Amino acid sequence: MASVALAVTDGMLHFELSVAHEVFGSAPDAVTVPWYDLTVCGPGSVPLGPFRLEPDHGLDRLRDADTVIVPGWADVDAAPPADLVDAVRAAHEAGARVVSLCTGAFVLAAAGLLDGRRATTHWAHTDVLAARHPEVEVDPDVLYVDGGSVLTSAGKAAALDLCLHLVRLDHGSSIANTVARRLVVPPHRSGGQAQFVTAPVPAQEDHPLTALFPWAVERLDRPLTVEDLARQAGMSSRHLTRHFRAATGTTPLQWLLAQRIRRAQELLERTDDGVDAIAVATGMGTSTTLRRHFNRALGVPPDSYRRTFRTRRAT
Repeated sequence: MASVALAVTDGMLHFELSVAHEVFGSAPDAVTVPWYDLTVCGPGSVPLGPFRLEPDHGLDRLRDADTVIVPGWADVDAAPPADLVDAVRAAHEAGARVVSLCTGAFVLAAAGLLDGRRATTHWAHTDVLAARHPEVEVDPDVLYVDGGSVLTSAGKAAALDLCLHLVRLDHGSSIANTVARRLVVPPHRSGGQAQFVTAPVPAQEDHPLTALFPWAVERLDRPLTVEDLARQAGMSSRHLTRHFRAATGTTPLQWLLAQRIRRAQELLERTDDGVDAIAVATGMGTSTTLRRHFNRALGVPPDSYRRTFRTRRAT
């Protein structure tokens, strides 16, 4: 069972802390794989806005965790506590995967973990992070950055995106989607999606795309076009593209491709179907097309993804 430690101290934001605790604290009823062993580590009783938190352990226990998560830091103009910075650095040196949510990136930067790395934080504070830590390659235009052993997210909802991304890395797309369904959030927004879109997901029941999304997902095995989507939504292709941009930060075809790749991941994880069959089932047509898009999106070919996922599940 992988261990996750939340690093908390006075000055943390309680929303990001709660997000991480909700995702890693307990598995949905439908999930039967061993879940995370979650602990909260901090220097004694910690005030979090109107709340007060009693950590399970001191900050020194961070170095025993497989993953350390640093929630948002409330006052980016103040230096993070030295004991927190030292504990996070020690955990990374001990081999932990270190993750910051929102302005928690300022703690990682103070620990030197972002030097020479690409990273992000809430768009309102990216200029401050870049000015204070010029050795960090700050990207203000993404939801999160996966740097392997060090990961950073933008603000609020993007913190949840990164937490679900971690579940997807550890347990696969199917289980990450199950967690997302329990939280009633979209199962996947790629880290490269723009931070600042008008509405990350359609929230209103009467939104023009609310019914279109599930309709399209149920038909991924078909060669859907922008015109098909527009016809189903009852609007012109130009209006559809504008609504897609406002709602998802991407184009209809890019969104469709992302859904096809995610479906391919699920089939590679859950079935023994060959790549040719999966290409047909996901609307990619041929194994060549599937391999090209899959490799471009995930950095590995489908066969390697299946072997890696099953090896991870077996250990």
